[in-house]
Amino acid sequence: RKLFFDTHALVCLLEENGFTTQQSEIIVSALVKIMNTNLDMIYKDMVTKVQQVSSGREHLVVVFLDDVFLYIPYQSVHFFFSQKIKLELLQIKKQVMDEITKVRADNKLNLNLEKSRVKELVSLGGHAQQDRALTQTDRKIDTEVAGLKTMLESHKLDNIKYLAGSVFTCLTVALGFYRLWM
Repeated sequence: RKLFFDTHALVCLLEENGFTTQQSEIIVSALVKIMNTNLDMIYKDMVTKVQQVSSGREHLVVVFLDDVFLYIPYQSVHFFFSQKIKLELLQIKKQVMDEITKVRADNKLNLNLEKSRVKELVSLGGHAQQDRALTQTDRKIDTEVAGLKTMLESHKLDNIKYLAGSVFTCLTVALGFYRLWM
């Protein structure tokens, strides 16, 4: 790809028509750049002979395969495609099984990590829980002992009242007999 262009002759022509030398050179350099850009775009769209031959061969292969498929019985085509689908399904099944294995392994790892974290929390927090449980038990015992002491005092008071009542009753009966005999 070559462009044969007499830039000096064009500069002289522009100078004869009233342009300065600097303006003429700028116009010519702009034209050269524009033409090179256009030629690059044209050559990009063009196809070489090797590419034409390759494209022709591909077209012939497609036509040949279409003819072959027209002559092959339906069962063999069906068998071919079913085998192809089976292979694809086996590959997909293998990928799914691999993903399932990965997910299971991740879940087991997460579960084991969670178990170890819980064990650490229990071992660290277990002492605090034992202390809390012991404190609660001590409070319950103290409350029950205080309740029992209150109940014991209440029963003592009731016994003293009963005893006093019994003594006064006996005294009253004795005074009643004493008065009757006297």
